[in-house]
Amino acid sequence: MARDEALFSCVSWNIHRGRGNDGVVDPARTARVLAAEVCPPGQDALILQEADEEVPPHRGVLDLAEVEAATGLSHVHGDAAHRWGDGSHGFLGTIVFLHPDARVEDIALVDLPGRCHRGAVVVDLTLRGRALRLVGTHLSLAQALRAAQMRTIGQHLFRRTARPTILCGDLNEWRPWGGLALSRRITGLPLAGPAPATFPVGRPVLPLDRVLVTPPARVVSARVLDGPGIRMASDHRPLAAQVAL
Repeated sequence: MARDEALFSCVSWNIHRGRGNDGVVDPARTARVLAAEVCPPGQDALILQEADEEVPPHRGVLDLAEVEAATGLSHVHGDAAHRWGDGSHGFLGTIVFLHPDARVEDIALVDLPGRCHRGAVVVDLTLRGRALRLVGTHLSLAQALRAAQMRTIGQHLFRRTARPTILCGDLNEWRPWGGLALSRRITGLPLAGPAPATFPVGRPVLPLDRVLVTPPARVVSARVLDGPGIRMASDHRPLAAQVAL
């Protein structure tokens, strides 16, 4: 790492609304696994997907205070304007937690096209003197919709002041090279990052979960997490990354 670079650490995990591989919905188990195997204190960001109920009013499924205490991170959706609804913890299942030293400058919720309601959470922040943009999202299973959704995200970001951007979440793109949806032709963004396999949880073969960045940021490492609790608590494995800013 260059002397003028700083590291930003983040974890992305699709928690499957607390439904484990045993078919049991147990958000308390999800919180325990988060604390023990996924995001112990020391990370800069945690981005969860499928962390609100699937249908309106999209109520949150986790105990937010428990997650904050276990991870040392702060839930950024306290203002009702930054959630889907009063009972939601985030926007259509995507929830962002940040290091308490992070200064949040702006939060935008972006509706994405598709039959199943999907969205993106765009957070502009400054941490340790570095300005960056964090985009958490959960894209469609259908390639054509993924392309439309990423086009929508790219158009939203094009209207904002440029800054190093980290895109993370369950992007549902199985092609290691990214496919059409993640291409610059669609997004207008020079997104780059590794594609380790995260799905299915028992024996991952598909790189559905990603951490991608725009220059001058770069992904230094991307590690797929494993553990007995992880294998039971969701159908995806978490992805932990370090990004040089």
